[in-house]
Amino acid sequence: MKSLVIAALMAAPLLLSCSKPESGKEEPAEAGEVVLSMADPSATAETKALYSNLWAIRDKGWMFGHHDDLMYGRKWYGEQGASDTKAVCGDYPAVYALDLASFMDERAETELDDNALRIRCMKDAYNRGMVIIACMHLNNPLTGGDAWDNSNRQVVAEILKEGSAVRTKFNSWLDRLARLAVNLKGADGKNIPIIIRPFHEHTQEWSWWGSSCTTEKEFKELWQYFVNYMKASGVHSFIYAISPQMDKARTESDFLFRWPGDEYVDFIGMDCYQGINNNVFVNNLKVLGKLSSGKMKPAGVTETGVEGFKQEDYWTTNIAAPMANRKMSLLVTWRNKYDPMEQGSHYFSVFPGHVSENSFKTMYERSDTFFCNDLPDMYVPAENISVK
Repeated sequence: MKSLVIAALMAAPLLLSCSKPESGKEEPAEAGEVVLSMADPSATAETKALYSNLWAIRDKGWMFGHHDDLMYGRKWYGEQGASDTKAVCGDYPAVYALDLASFMDERAETELDDNALRIRCMKDAYNRGMVIIACMHLNNPLTGGDAWDNSNRQVVAEILKEGSAVRTKFNSWLDRLARLAVNLKGADGKNIPIIIRPFHEHTQEWSWWGSSCTTEKEFKELWQYFVNYMKASGVHSFIYAISPQMDKARTESDFLFRWPGDEYVDFIGMDCYQGINNNVFVNNLKVLGKLSSGKMKPAGVTETGVEGFKQEDYWTTNIAAPMANRKMSLLVTWRNKYDPMEQGSHYFSVFPGHVSENSFKTMYERSDTFFCNDLPDMYVPAENISVK
């Protein structure tokens, strides 16, 4: 069984000591121990444990994830326990991805049913032992447009301006996110950790927080403002992930575009829509892997896929092969739009009846791919990895 092979590869977790270091001093790391730091030193025990496992798993393989996989699929919507991934390989993805913006902006008052469904899916994912990652396609707080409304270059400037109406509105959105995070708990009664991707694809021009609407200084301050606001609001279950879009072959300086500071970033991602160009994908994976090791921060592919892909061998040739031995924690494909009559081709992952089913099953059986049942307890600290 694949799960038994993976279990043998993963080290058993260590128990946390209840003893405290001498006042004003840190306990020295034991020989061979990896010490990681997080943007939030007060992160919950489960959040720090997850962070340690994100680092540990990169030496064994990578976790497969799919956006909105538990919420809807190609031909179903809102069914308890459903998943396009599970319908093909018999197992849920290791990573459940979703968008939290509808909890924050004006949609919080209109998308009540879908938001209730999102909460159920997040709880289901955590209770199964899956990992949760979330982006935020926030509406434009200045113009009233959507996340893609980049018509005004003063949005972030207004957010950062003390006493502005835009800042007041934006803060109310952050307050909603904070309430969600603080009250989101699993069956164990613990706060559910989330890898949060605020202001993703900031390298692009499409968003109001993107490269065409902000200066370097404004973007960095916006990112820091978000992290500081969450911590001050009592949110200690976030792992902060940056995710530039890297569709072409890039260098380390491209990944560090408007980097907000090591102390404000926990996870280095990339949204890589490179099509079926393995040369671009491998190049960027190598750069990301080197950056991850250098900064001692786990990394992964936070979005990828080919819309409406038709390649029978897509998963083995264009995903599993390039990802092998790259020290990535995860790879997340974008969503399969609910389209029961199959009138369009907005899908990025496998589903029953797709030509790539056999390729996906072959990828699933690999020892270096992690799905839900392959995971160790991601919320218990990994052996020899401490987080401060």
